[in-house]
Parts: sequence; C-alpha cells; structure tokens
Amino acid sequence: MNSISTLLTQLRQLKLKLALEGMIVGLISGLVVVFYRLILEKAEQARQLLFSSQHSILHTISWFILLILVALFVGKLMIKDPMICGSGIPQVEGVLANKLKMNPLSVLIRKFIGGTLCIGAGLSVGREGPSIQLGAATAQYLSQLTNRSKVEEKYLISSGASAGLAAAFNAPLAGVLFSLEEVHKHFSPLVLISAMSASLTADFVSKNFFGLKPVFNFNTLEAIPLDHYWLIIILGIITGLCGVFYNKTIKRTLERYDKLTWLKKQYRPIIPFILAGLLLFILPQVLGGGHSLVESLIHGSFTIKMLLLLLIVKFIFSMISFGSGVPGGIFFPLLVLGALTGSIFGTVAASLGLINETLIQNFIILAMAGYFTAIVRAPITGSILITEMTGSLTHLLSLSLISLIAYTVAECLKSEPVYDYLLGRQLQGTKTFETSEDKLMIEIPVFTNSYIDGRFVRDLSLPDGCLLIVIKRGSHEIIPRGNTELLAGDYLVILLKESIASSVQEELKLCCNTQKGLTIK
Repeated sequence: MNSISTLLTQLRQLKLKLALEGMIVGLISGLVVVFYRLILEKAEQARQLLFSSQHSILHTISWFILLILVALFVGKLMIKDPMICGSGIPQVEGVLANKLKMNPLSVLIRKFIGGTLCIGAGLSVGREGPSIQLGAATAQYLSQLTNRSKVEEKYLISSGASAGLAAAFNAPLAGVLFSLEEVHKHFSPLVLISAMSASLTADFVSKNFFGLKPVFNFNTLEAIPLDHYWLIIILGIITGLCGVFYNKTIKRTLERYDKLTWLKKQYRPIIPFILAGLLLFILPQVLGGGHSLVESLIHGSFTIKMLLLLLIVKFIFSMISFGSGVPGGIFFPLLVLGALTGSIFGTVAASLGLINETLIQNFIILAMAGYFTAIVRAPITGSILITEMTGSLTHLLSLSLISLIAYTVAECLKSEPVYDYLLGRQLQGTKTFETSEDKLMIEIPVFTNSYIDGRFVRDLSLPDGCLLIVIKRGSHEIIPRGNTELLAGDYLVILLKESIASSVQEELKLCCNTQKGLTIK
C-alpha cells in the first residue's frame, strides 16, 4: 500500500515534471533534427551543383561507382542495427507499445548517417520519419543518462517524436496531434502536456535557424467558393482511392523484395541507388524527398502529360526506394504524390472551365491532406499539418472535408493504415527481447459503447502481475473496488510487470475501445 501511495503521489506530480522535461527534450531533439535538416540541404545542394555543369563519361562512371559504394555502406549500417531501416515511425510505436527495444545511441548515429546518405544521393525517401525517430532516440538517451523511471521514459520518447516532427516541418501542433492520433491512438493529458512543451520548444529552435516562413511558400491564396465544394468531394474520393492503392503497392513491393532471396538485405540498397543515378540524367525532378518539386508546382506551370509522367515515375521510384529498407520515410514523398494529384485535378478542372486557374494551388494543398489521411489514417493530423506547412488558415474547412472523405473511402475499402502494417511487419522479423521485472504504469481510456463502458471493475478480470491502482474521472481520482462502475471518459491507471506489458496493453485497448472482452489469462 505504501508503494501504491507513492506511485499515486508521483503520478500527481508527473504533469509539471513532464512539462519541464518536455522542454529540455524539445530543445535537444530540436537541435539534433535541425542539424539533420541542415546537413540534408547541403547534401542535396552538393548533388545539384555536381551536375549543374558539363560532365564527362569518366565523371558519370565515377558517380555510379560512388553510389554503389555508398549503397554498400548504408547496407552495412542496416545490418548492424535493423532498427534504423525504413521510416522509423513504426519502430517508435513498437517501443512505446513495449514490443520493441531500441538502442538510442546506435539509432542516433546510424540513422543520422544513413538518412543523410540516402536523401543526399537522391533516393525518394523523406526526412520526417528519420526526424521523428531521431527525436525519440534523443529523448530515450537523455532519459537513460538521467535515470528516469520507465513511466517517464515512455512519455519522454513520445515528446521526442513530437519534437522531431515539429522541427522537421515547422509544425508544432501537428507534432502534438501525431503523438495523440497516430502513435498512442487516444487522448492522454500526460502525453498532451509533454508533447506540446517539446513540440513548441523544438519549433522555436527550428524557426531560429530556418526563419518564420512555412515549409511551402504558396502565393496569395483565395478561398474556394462554396459552390465549388462538389469538386472537393470528388477529389476526396480520388485521393482516398489513391491512398488505398499506395498502401497495397507498398505491401506488394516489400513482398517482392522478400522474394529476392538471391539478394541479401545489405545489398538491396544498390537497386534504388543505381536508379537514382539514372534518373539524375533523365528526370532529376523526382529525386530526393520532393520539396523542390512541390515548389515548382506552386510557382511554375506543367502540361498534363508532364504532370502524369512525374506522378508515375515519382510513385514507382518511391516504392523502389522505400521497399529496399533504406533509412528514410514515406511521409514527404506521399505529400508530393498528393500535390501532383491535386495539380493534375486542378489543371483538368481549369481546362474544362470549372474553376479559375488561380484555384489550382488550392487543390494541390487539399490533395496533400487527402492523400496523407487515406494512407496514414490520421485526418486531424493531416488537416493541421498541411495548414501549418502552408501557413494559411483559409483552407481549414476544405482540408477537414477532404480529409474526412478520404478517410471514409479508405475505411470502406478496409485498407490497413500504413504504419500499422509496417509495425506488424517489423515485429514478424524481430526476436522477442528479454524483459525485466520492472513495473510500468499505463493509462487506458474507456470509450463510449466499449465492452467495459457501464460495467464494473470486477468485470476486467485482470491477469496476474497486473493491478488497477486508480481511476481518473475528470479531476477526481477514484480508488477502485470490485463494484466500482467504469464509465466512458475514465482513464484506467494500471501497474503491471514489464514482461507482460505488451500483451496486456493490447488486450486492454480492445476491451476499453471495442465490444471485445479481456481474454488474457
């Protein structure tokens, strides 16, 4: 009882503590991600400068040899620490769900180097996934250095992930919402406080280096007239279908790579690296994350044929790049694909006389949000992210509408969210790690019409090694008894062994979020 009383006291003090620690995490994680962005910019500038002038055959051959050597080096990094492979977001979610373990210092060093080399070479991967993982790894390393408890460490990792996204895109609110909507998939006051303090601090750090301008510098934007909203509905359906196709293609691409049994994993990066070398001479616009391509869509004009070519090649190149397992995200490339889709839609609508040409930029913005929502299944994050990246509140209504439609289309077609699939895939190839008998505290919200809504504490039938220590109902803390009724909106604070945390947490979420009862024995 004394230990439980101590835990409850610590829980009450945790909010203020996490707010202060979140600021420290935001400062340091923000600096790490800012340095990562600066290095990436220099790497891309170096690649463009390298081929801005005339070059000989020897020059070209030397470039391809260099690309192969870099690919082999990246492959070695991937073998030494598989946690750096791919986006990094599923790995962070796995760590927070007690399903994966991460060596933060190893991830920091290898992910930083690997991500820089891949994006610098022109592979179609984004900086956001690595930035989120770098932020989370920084937070975990700080937690271990300062001997934080397991409970605090989880919140700090979430804070670091939020700070990583905020610093990568100058989007602090999106960083907070990403933690709540995608990483934890429920609202938690403790996550909110820690993530917000970290995100705001990281955004402040980022703006000191990159200025106050948004990531995408659109021209003066006009609001879409209400009588044009039927076009937004059509675009929402299109982006929803495109998102479903994107997720299915990622699965197939990864499965195709798995079937290349004659090619070891460490040699797979050679494929996209060589392809990046070829595209440098054929279609350089599709190289890298795609920031410059979106800027050219905003300030330039392309024919329909050129836009379709860019969309198809960018899509295929993104699949080949990400499928190889290189350290890099899908976040930014999928936004670019959305921008191209929106540009094509807007250009066709303008050519048919349905809209004024000045509104094409609006459809670029809307399609990015729709594409993101259909693929990631995080509509609120998508709406706020695009709002912050464009620096305009004009489109909040239309962004919310297209996000809702794209989300609905993806749900109706039963498309699995991309990060859920990638996490499941990551867990399939991961050995079960040894767990200690340390105790963890987790928070599980009770949702309306879930199995446990309106039932009693005794109906939970918690397994051995698991104890419900308090029910948080608003500002009140209720000491649970067998006949205590559980209501929607309650937060169950549960103390459990680390060795069973993963399985119990998964079952409790089903019990409190759906009509399914607890089945763990």
